[in-house]
Amino acid sequence: MASLTSALIELGTPAVDFDLLGVDERRYHLADVRGANGLLVMFICNHCPYVKVIREALVETCKELESYGIGSVAISANDPEAFPEDDFEPMKAYAKAYNFGFPYLFDDTQHVARAYGAVCTPDFFGYDMDLKLRYHGRFDASGRQFQPGAPRELFEAMKAIAMLGTGPAVQYPSVGCSIKWRD
Repeated sequence: MASLTSALIELGTPAVDFDLLGVDERRYHLADVRGANGLLVMFICNHCPYVKVIREALVETCKELESYGIGSVAISANDPEAFPEDDFEPMKAYAKAYNFGFPYLFDDTQHVARAYGAVCTPDFFGYDMDLKLRYHGRFDASGRQFQPGAPRELFEAMKAIAMLGTGPAVQYPSVGCSIKWRD
């Protein structure tokens, strides 16, 4: 399985609105998931080994970010015909099994992932209170192997965005599986 790095996207780019179905059968828009101090938009999927490595830590990180006024949302855009594990019904079970405390949305048309410029899972986009991009980087240095004690790059970046309105000067791209695009 080839790995990709996230694409370079200009900081300051505004977040893209969406209308997507969540695993709770509710439709979500950008305004529904933003926090008072910002928003973390994550492109993930069920089957990706890069996501699986950080899954529990990611859930805990998003929970911690709530106290800083950061909202979080996860979006799966993979083609479920190619990867049935990433279809809507398995997404429901996955979110429940791992206690997702944030909406997990299905981008069945893949339009939202394309609009954000997402290319891999995981792919993280951190926005400030004005929904301008301030962080587009990795969770931490884990890759396909969890790195205990690795600096919490995503958490620290989002905390800085909440408190200072800006992300770190140095940002490392996320590494993960390619989004499985439809033909």
